[in-house]
Amino acid sequence: MAALALAALLAAGPALAQRAEPPADGQQPAGRDNPMRTAPASFSALAKDKLPAVVTITAAGEIPAQAPGEMPGGPGAPPFGLPPGSPLEDFFGEFFGRRGPDGGGPRPTRALGSGFVIDPAGFIVTNNHVVENADEIEVAFPSGDTYQAKLIGTDPATDIALLKVETPEPLPALAWGDSETAEVGDWVIAIGNPFGLGGTVTAGIISARARDIGAGNYDDFLQTDTAINTGNSGGPLIDMKGEVIGVNTAIFSRSGGNIGIGFSVPSAIARSVAEELRDRGFVERGFLGVTIQQVSPEIAAALGLKEARGALVSSVTADSPAAQAGIETGDLITTLNGRPVERPRDLSRAVADTDPGRTVELGLLRQGRERTVTPKVGTLPRERQVAEAETGGESGQATLGLTLAPLTPPLRERFGLEEDTQGTVVVGVAPNSPAAQRGFQPGDLITRANQSEVTSPEDLQQAIAEARKQGRDAIVVLRRSQDGALFVPLPVSPRQTG
Repeated sequence: MAALALAALLAAGPALAQRAEPPADGQQPAGRDNPMRTAPASFSALAKDKLPAVVTITAAGEIPAQAPGEMPGGPGAPPFGLPPGSPLEDFFGEFFGRRGPDGGGPRPTRALGSGFVIDPAGFIVTNNHVVENADEIEVAFPSGDTYQAKLIGTDPATDIALLKVETPEPLPALAWGDSETAEVGDWVIAIGNPFGLGGTVTAGIISARARDIGAGNYDDFLQTDTAINTGNSGGPLIDMKGEVIGVNTAIFSRSGGNIGIGFSVPSAIARSVAEELRDRGFVERGFLGVTIQQVSPEIAAALGLKEARGALVSSVTADSPAAQAGIETGDLITTLNGRPVERPRDLSRAVADTDPGRTVELGLLRQGRERTVTPKVGTLPRERQVAEAETGGESGQATLGLTLAPLTPPLRERFGLEEDTQGTVVVGVAPNSPAAQRGFQPGDLITRANQSEVTSPEDLQQAIAEARKQGRDAIVVLRRSQDGALFVPLPVSPRQTG
């Protein structure tokens, strides 16, 4: 379960919106519906009204044994599902590196966090990381009353959890607001339990929308400068109408204290997740069966695309809805039901929110030609809960820093590759080469180059020659490794690789 420090570190805060009357001269300022937003003289009335519904959560459990310096999830694995390169990775790596000289065995922990009542019957929303693996959960109200809570369900993908307490009287509850209408600059307040102090109110504005911090496939955080600290995790972000537009979840800080960069799960996501947890105890998501990735400017240039947009398919699960609809590796998905897919998470969220069994229309580019496919969305397996939003003669590829070889029985045995595996295998990577800088390792397979199949080193050489002939500075290859399949751009022009 999350330790006290982790529960506190993973705390963030979205914002409040204040609207004032238009000026007396009738002139309307620019903005949504021409509202004027000004700071209120005081937040006291709003805070007094909402404080009774915000609770302090204490979760008791046990942390599994870990090796020295090891992070939860395995050696070198960042916590909270953060992938390498996340802006929060260094911070959490530093924190988890201070776990003691030898890691020790399993040990009891107590995590402190926040939560808020969404139903007078006793339903409470908080963060999954606050109550994860907890054996006992205690909820304390500002009135001083405390209750043992039952865990109704959790959704690690969005870091939302739902609790239930039994009380003799109906509880004060907060209402959900509409995070989709919240704008950058809107006033908000956060209420929570920073550093175990309880009942703390802070105010600020929404700093940004739709933030992707690398926490998962459904990242769409509200960013706020509202003071959020350790223990605020799971508390509400409230707008000036007194409605919850976010669940405070994460902060960016190297000290564990607030520096004005907090993140909150928007109510557009949190509300639907909480409702599903209440109805069935888990979240049911749509499933296509594709692994997708961002189209970087390098990849766009290498593929001859005018814009770096869309979701690039790096693999297709066998017998999945995508496979049955004819989606192929290398396809670039550009629209879903007529709406543009600008980034992979646009597709991930849209598919996840689609009811299983429903048919969707996907627009895609294949070999530069537009196509339309109509897969029937399946159900994402609960154990995955990830949007699908992964000795022959050797030939050198000096410009890339790769040494490649055709697949032979000895090489298949050497690298543990299946008999039906296709492609050309990496048997060497030059230090500090373009390939090394992009993470290639011996045993990796290259199966495609610029959307053409690669079955030998010669196929890759031909793709490089063709790219140079067309005046391109890079090619895009599909690398398959133990970590999955990923399209990677590699420079091929002499001035880049010399």
